[in-house]
Amino acid sequence: MISSNDCDRDISTLMTVERGLKVLRAFRSNRAPLTNAELVLRTGLPKATVSRLTSTLVQAGFLRLVPGKRGFELSTGALGIGHAYLATNDLLNEARPLLQELADRLDVSVALGIQDGVEMLYVDYRVSRKVATLRLGVGSVLPMSTTSIGRAYLWGLPEPEQLSLIEEHKRLAGPQAEALESAIHASFRELETTGTCAVLAGFQRNTYGVSLPVCLGQNRTLMAMSCGKADVDLDLKSVREHIAPALTETAERLQAQLANSSYCL
Repeated sequence: MISSNDCDRDISTLMTVERGLKVLRAFRSNRAPLTNAELVLRTGLPKATVSRLTSTLVQAGFLRLVPGKRGFELSTGALGIGHAYLATNDLLNEARPLLQELADRLDVSVALGIQDGVEMLYVDYRVSRKVATLRLGVGSVLPMSTTSIGRAYLWGLPEPEQLSLIEEHKRLAGPQAEALESAIHASFRELETTGTCAVLAGFQRNTYGVSLPVCLGQNRTLMAMSCGKADVDLDLKSVREHIAPALTETAERLQAQLANSSYCL
């Protein structure tokens, strides 16, 4: 018979694991070190809890102290799990050739993203050899509410989830909530009429993204697919008209190719 003390210990262990994972998820793909104080801000966890967790994660090989600094960065334990996941995920392995083909065809970067809380996480990223780097890659995290890939994902969600997320983004936007909601719905109207949405400088200056939602595999996992590039002098309408047909065609091929796939993310 399981005692109440055993149940309490199990709950405490689960909470510790959950908080430890929350700390690890606070790190981004740019590998910028984070101090305990910065981790407190990103996770919302108490200072003492963060301090205890970072110490434990260092001992376990998931974090390491940056030499000569007070900050932490991901260590081989965490990186090994991420790389193993990406290398062995058959859905991504099947998607990559099509994404690379599109990147080379249009001389852009092509990303496949999924939801990560109120942000978008790149799970694959292909780039043409001719494109200027956007300093992004697999593991990059972008805002959902201000980028084309995020708005395309939002548009693809069932209405209750969509509305709930929009309300959360409005709350986070503070005084800019009304303007943000208007911009999101403008992108929705683009998606309804053209099948894609385009956003200029949604994440970085002098960059654009043209995106649409995709549903992959037997489980119809919702993701979003984006083409982007750094360009100082551009006409966003012309860019979208140039990119949208090829992007839409590749998305349809990708969905058809993986329609019967049992692989998932």
